[in-house]
Amino acid sequence: MEREEIVKKLVSGELKFYQVEEVTATRKDAVEARRAAVEALTGVRLEAVGHYSYDAETVTKKNIENAIGAIQVPVGVAGPIRINGEYAKGNFYIPLATTEGALVASVNRGCSVCTLAGGVNTVVFQDEMTRAPVMTVSSLTQAKEIMDALKTPEVMAEIRAVVATTTRHGELLRVDPYVVGKSIFLRFAYDTKDAMGMNMVTIASEAVMNLLENKFPGTRHVTVSSNMCTDKKPAAINVTEGRGRTTVAEITIPKDIVASKLKATPERICYVHYRKNFLGSARAVSFGFNSHVANVVAAMYIACGQDPAHVVEGSNAITSAELTENGDLQFSVSMPSLPLGTVGGGTSVATQAECLNLLGVRGGGNPPGSNARKLAEIVASASLAGELSLIGAQASHDLARAHAKYGR
Repeated sequence: MEREEIVKKLVSGELKFYQVEEVTATRKDAVEARRAAVEALTGVRLEAVGHYSYDAETVTKKNIENAIGAIQVPVGVAGPIRINGEYAKGNFYIPLATTEGALVASVNRGCSVCTLAGGVNTVVFQDEMTRAPVMTVSSLTQAKEIMDALKTPEVMAEIRAVVATTTRHGELLRVDPYVVGKSIFLRFAYDTKDAMGMNMVTIASEAVMNLLENKFPGTRHVTVSSNMCTDKKPAAINVTEGRGRTTVAEITIPKDIVASKLKATPERICYVHYRKNFLGSARAVSFGFNSHVANVVAAMYIACGQDPAHVVEGSNAITSAELTENGDLQFSVSMPSLPLGTVGGGTSVATQAECLNLLGVRGGGNPPGSNARKLAEIVASASLAGELSLIGAQASHDLARAHAKYGR
C-alpha cells in the first residue's frame, strides 16, 4: 500500500496505528507513515521527532509500539572516577542523559574528588529480583497449610522444577509469604544473572502460581503482581529487604582534599548532611535519606537502556557522612534497591548499547551476573560523587551560584 493511502486510512480511522506494520514494506516506513498521520490529525509538525538513529526494524519489535520517531536527551560525561570494587575496577567515564543544567558538572566535580582521594570502594551485598503474586484461600487453616508447605524441601523442589521450565537463566532463591486475612502474598526472589529480569520473574511466578492453585484446591490465583514486589512504587519493603542489586559505595577523603576541592571542612559537610539528609528526611517521612541520588540514577538509567521508572526504587538510598579519628571525611551511599541489567530491555538500542560499552558492561558477563553487578557498582559510585558534590556546594553556599551559571 502506498504511503499516501496509508496516511489517509489512518486519518479516517479505517486503519489503526498498531496495524500499520502489516501494510508497509519495512518497519521504518510504518514509523514515517504513522508520524505523517499524527501531523495531519493534530496540525503539529514533528520534524525533530523524525530524526533518530535507532534501527526501526529491531526497536519497534520489542521496545516500542506505535512508533513515530524519538525524543533526544542530551548525554554528558563525567569523570574519570576511580572505583575499587569487586566487579568495577579502574577509571570510568560516566554517561549521564539529562536536560538539567549543572547536574553533569556537579557529578564531574565529585568524580574528581573521589579519584584524587584514591577511589570509591564498592560492594554488592545482595542480588535478587522480586515478583509477588497474591492468591486467596478458602480458610485460615488452608493459609497455614500453604505456609507450612512452603517451608518443606519437597514443595520447594517442585516449585524450582516449574521455574526451570520457564527460564534457562533465572534461579529461584526463596519465597517469603505474607498473610492478610484470606489473602496470601508470595514474594518470590530470583537470581536473574545479567538481566534486570522483570519479564523473566513474571513468567516464572505465573507458572508457580498455576502449580499451587492445582496443588491446593480451593485457592485462587488473583494476580501475578500484588504490589508486594514492589515494582516502581515507593515501598518500605524495598528499603528493608532489598530489590535488584543491593549496593554500597564508600570513600574516605582527606581533610585537605575536602577543603581544596569542595571549599568546606569535613565538619561542615557532616553538619549540613545531618540537618538535611537525616533530620529533614525524617521530618518529611522520606524513604530516601539522601540529597539527589534520583538525579544520577535517572540520568544513568536513560543513558544505559534501563527502565527509567525504576528510579523510584533506585532513589531509596541512605547517604552517610562522618568524621574519622584524624578528622578526615568518611562518606558513603547505601542503595538497597537497584533494579538494572546489561542484557534485554533497552540495552540493545544502539545509543544505549554504546553507553554500556563505554562502561565495559554490555551483554552477559563471565561469570553470569558479573556485568550487572559491575554496572550497579558504577551507578552507586556515580551517585556517591553526585551526593558529595551537592552537599559540598550546600556546605560552601555555592549551590545557587552554580545553578545560575550552569542551569539557566
